[in-house]
Amino acid sequence: MRRNASRTAGVGLLVLALGFVAAPSAAQSAAVPTLTGFASLPALTFVPGSEPAGAALGTAPVNGIAAPWADQPVQGFSGVLPNGDGTYDVLSDNGFGTKANSADFLLRIQKIGPVPATGRVDVLGGINLTDPAAKVPFPLVRADRVLTGADFDVESIVRDRDGSLWIGDEFGPWLLHFDRGGRLLTAPIPLPEVRAPENPAGNPNLGSSKGFEGMAHSPDGRYLYPLLEGTVAGDQPGDLRFNEFDRERGGYTGKRWTYRLESPSHAIGDAIPVDANRFLVIERDGAQGDAAAVKRIYLADRRDRDHDGTMDKTLVVDLLKIANPRGVGGFGKVFRFPFQTIEDVALLDGHTLAVLNDNNFPGSAGRTPGVADNNEFITVKLPSSLHPDPRVLP
Repeated sequence: MRRNASRTAGVGLLVLALGFVAAPSAAQSAAVPTLTGFASLPALTFVPGSEPAGAALGTAPVNGIAAPWADQPVQGFSGVLPNGDGTYDVLSDNGFGTKANSADFLLRIQKIGPVPATGRVDVLGGINLTDPAAKVPFPLVRADRVLTGADFDVESIVRDRDGSLWIGDEFGPWLLHFDRGGRLLTAPIPLPEVRAPENPAGNPNLGSSKGFEGMAHSPDGRYLYPLLEGTVAGDQPGDLRFNEFDRERGGYTGKRWTYRLESPSHAIGDAIPVDANRFLVIERDGAQGDAAAVKRIYLADRRDRDHDGTMDKTLVVDLLKIANPRGVGGFGKVFRFPFQTIEDVALLDGHTLAVLNDNNFPGSAGRTPGVADNNEFITVKLPSSLHPDPRVLP
């Protein structure tokens, strides 16, 4: 395998291309969302001193990168939690795309943080997800009960008031409750009457890995709102179930709303709260690069003011048409975020979003054809405030 400098001197560093810049002028900000920050984590970044990965991918290079690797890649961010101190906890995806090829990818939460003085961001460490108390009722890949991408497909994350972590999975779909050290606290919690093909219970009625791609929470912390990525069999194509889970009672309440995709061919990438009724949802097509046409963030309101039976939607950001008057990141006047999978959004304040892609390492090449995507991090200034509930801000 060809190695490069990011494997040594560059390991663990998220490089801010041009850092965070001053806010745009009033005239610019009044019109459209504006790029204010850009960062890029090199595709070939690994957890130092970890375990080999990628053995099931074969040895043929993919986008110029050949597997296997001596260490675990820091890649595939599918969920993000701002810590309020300039650092972020990011959830790595299940590995390399499928249950079959991800048995040697360790499920992990990485911690990253910018260093403004140097224009860089460190990968500050992280935790592996484990099941030491044997809460999972079915066989795991590893006897030491460290969880892998063949056990669960983790896609969304919420921090509880006590610091524990709720993670949404796609293979069940299940809710997984971990302590702050990444140890599973309870058996995986299924969604009643919904099963993916990877669920050992059988009788699937949901597409493969189409479970909990996004998960919001109520401002008071009591409820979780996991959002499916795919349509349950029998529902209208393109309609996604948005369920309510009561953390205090430990079960689903039976309340459910419907998020309707602009096209049944689309998918969602994340869902986070703005207040008790409004949520930010990433919606995307499956294309990348120049072919990418729909990469959007909507404000979805469960109050259904038009009474059509689905959540109301208002476009907040077209991620393919972000104003960039100051040339942040060395890009042109219009910035595109043209990745196949964009799976992370965080609300930093009423006007500012952070957005990250999942680079499907090494499979996606949306920024440059034939070159494996980095994990990019951007901040976007909105032209007007979303007026969020302060309790949902970091």
